[in-house]
Amino acid sequence: MTELFDLQQTRRTIYALGKNVSMSEAELSELIFNTIKETPTAFNAQGSRAIILFGKANETLWNDITATALKPLTPAENFPSTQAKLASFAAGVGTILFFEDQDVVKNLQENVSLYAENFPTWSEQASGMAQYATWLALAEKNVGASLQHYNPVIDEAVTAKWNIPSNWKLRAQMPFGSIENPADAKDYNTDASRFQTYTN
Repeated sequence: MTELFDLQQTRRTIYALGKNVSMSEAELSELIFNTIKETPTAFNAQGSRAIILFGKANETLWNDITATALKPLTPAENFPSTQAKLASFAAGVGTILFFEDQDVVKNLQENVSLYAENFPTWSEQASGMAQYATWLALAEKNVGASLQHYNPVIDEAVTAKWNIPSNWKLRAQMPFGSIENPADAKDYNTDASRFQTYTN
């Protein structure tokens, strides 16, 4: 438990990313895919899907697709800072695109109708667990990452660019790479404001 707790404290949101990672693309892919594979899902649905963008594909996601989508939505005076943030993601080794397969959700709703209304929520929970497990796995290898949510603004362009199945719903993006600048100290709310225990 101590090792897990230490790893949880190690995992932080890292924005200053670089390409100085010792692991190869193949090793990173294996780590990420195996981590997601072992993440639990309700009814063993296994509806989580992932695509990793390396190199030029990673730069295209942030500097082209996301920048283009955000420009008309961002005040002109604020767009340079937006571009700088996107460029920091593009500077990393790659980005994981997390999806949830909506056909899996629909099939479960049809076949286990008693819990039909719960399956979309359980799908989101599974996605969150896959994202967190992957973040921990990267942190253990001293690979920095952050979790971004530019969906649904970029969904259509991402689907078209990489021929994503229409039943895959984009849930999050995780840019990752070497830690070029550590995160600031983390502030915590009081335990009393967040947690309770009872014995009867």
